[in-house]
Parts: sequence; C-alpha cells; structure tokens
Amino acid sequence: MKTTRKGFIDVQFNGWMGTDFTAPGLTLARVREITLELLSRGTLAYCPTVITGDPEVYKDNLRVLAEAMKDPEIGPHLLGIHLEGPFLSPEPGAVGAHPKAYIQDPDVRAFEQYQQWAGGGIRILTLAPERPHAEALIRVAVKNNVIVSLGHHLAADAELDRAVQAGATLCTHVGNGCPNLIHRHDNALWWQLASDAVSGLFITDGHHLPDDLIKVALRAKTPARFIVTSDASCLAGMPPGRYTVFCGLPVIISETGRIYSEQSQSLAGSHATMMECMNYLASLNLLDEKGLWQVGYDNPARLLNLDPKRLAALKGPEVRFEDSRFVLA
Repeated sequence: MKTTRKGFIDVQFNGWMGTDFTAPGLTLARVREITLELLSRGTLAYCPTVITGDPEVYKDNLRVLAEAMKDPEIGPHLLGIHLEGPFLSPEPGAVGAHPKAYIQDPDVRAFEQYQQWAGGGIRILTLAPERPHAEALIRVAVKNNVIVSLGHHLAADAELDRAVQAGATLCTHVGNGCPNLIHRHDNALWWQLASDAVSGLFITDGHHLPDDLIKVALRAKTPARFIVTSDASCLAGMPPGRYTVFCGLPVIISETGRIYSEQSQSLAGSHATMMECMNYLASLNLLDEKGLWQVGYDNPARLLNLDPKRLAALKGPEVRFEDSRFVLA
C-alpha cells in the first residue's frame, strides 16, 4: 500500500523553539509562525497544549489561541486546545515537570472560566481521576463535548473505572507522568493498557518509552486504540544544552534530544515532531504502512470527530511512506 497524505495529527503539542503555549507573552504572530513551521515538517494539524500554569497567564494565552483558531490562514490547522492541568496529582513522579505551585483540585467553576477565556476552544482536558471532585468535572466536561483524558495521576483501578463511567475515554502519554518506581502489580499502567474503554496517547520519540513497552502497548491496545503524539516541549527544535523553562525548571537537552529535569531527572516533554515520532515507530517494524497511518492520522482524527472533508481541504506538503520511513513528497 502506498498512501500519500498531507501529514499527521498531533493532539499534544506544547510549543516550539523557545515558545511555550503556557508562558507569558504568547502572540498570534508567533502561533502562526509555529503552525506554518509544523506544517512544513509534516504535522498537518494539532492541538496546542497548555499545561499547569498561572491562571492570569491562562487568561491571556487561551484568548490568543482562541483568536488563532479563528484565523483564516492557520485556524483550520488548530483542532482545539488540550488543557493538560492544572487538575493533576501534585505527588512526586506523577506531577512530572508541571509546576506544583499551580496544581489545584478539579474544579468545575475554574474549568468553566478557562473555557470561557478559550472561547469554547478547549477540546481535550487531562486530569488526575483520584483527586477530589474529579468525577463531577469529568461529567461536566464530557457534557460540553470535551474529551477527558487521564494523566499525571496515581489512581487505583476503582478510581479509574469510575472516571470511565463518568465519561473519560483517553489516557495521556501512557507509560509516562508516573513515578519511576511503582509497585510491580498494583499500579495504573496495567489498567491503562488492559482497558478496552480508553484509547492511549503514546510518545514514540525514542526517549519516553522503551521499545518493548511500545510493542506490548500495541498488542494490548491494538492499533485501534493507540495514538501517537509528540508531546513536543517548548524546547523542541533547540540545540543541545542547558535551559530554564518558563516555570523556572532547569532542564538539559542531551546530544540525542532527550529533554529532562536536572533536579528530578524526569522527562520534560519531547524534542520531536510527529514525523520524527512516526519514523521512530516505523523503525521498530511493528506496524505496516496502513497501521502507521492509523495511529498517526486516522485515530486522532476519529478521537476529535473530525470531518474527513475538512481534513482533505487543508493545505500542506504531502507526506509519503518510502523505503520504510515517512518523507516529505
């Protein structure tokens, strides 16, 4: 099978080349530059992701992203905001690189305020299901056509089951956003892999997940419930070195592109585009061309309930699968 498309769909993209969608000073002009750069690198459309941060910055940035989604040039390539926080676990390991000072318990009124600032543009909400009032927020979000994803949590199976019953249908970057050391049996990873009720987002950049876990995840979730995402950091595209991200966290970009906290050694987003993630996955020889397009294009499109005609109308350079890897046509 030889299929040519206009790129991939990324449902978790945090920023690019020093610009963070959660940092102060975001502008429409910069969102335009990033979107066009992504398009030239094989990402047809994406969900700009805002992580845990200062509500005052949320007010500005969510409005900027809402404006960008209405822009005639780039708006069609923006599929809705992914709000990853602030309703996460503050516990070590689970909180990851999110600034703990801004973590808060799930709050319907707070979410409704964020959605108002976003002009209704929040499409995905990641939260920790074990936190107080999580189920109430899940129900409200789902009722308002927001996809609820479970992430950065330490939830027990019963809490995860209740979250699904409330309407959660997705898990954020499965295999990450959890402590490095977990109980061998009593942990959330097995539930997320075993559950037929949720799809999973997986960062296949070569750093976030070992190859064996990717293989097991594909067998457990099947390609139908496996979605590749880049989880690109604001430092994606930057050269190796030491940096400080917006919340004051010192991080290192290694020579291989691994981005991690100097303090906790936790990963702090990826350095990869969707094209790079898809090519790393292709290199593992776990999926044929059809399966690769499924996890990098079809599944995220289905998750967001996108009109195929809308996607077909988007402009962008074509991507094809050639010699066991994706290339720009």
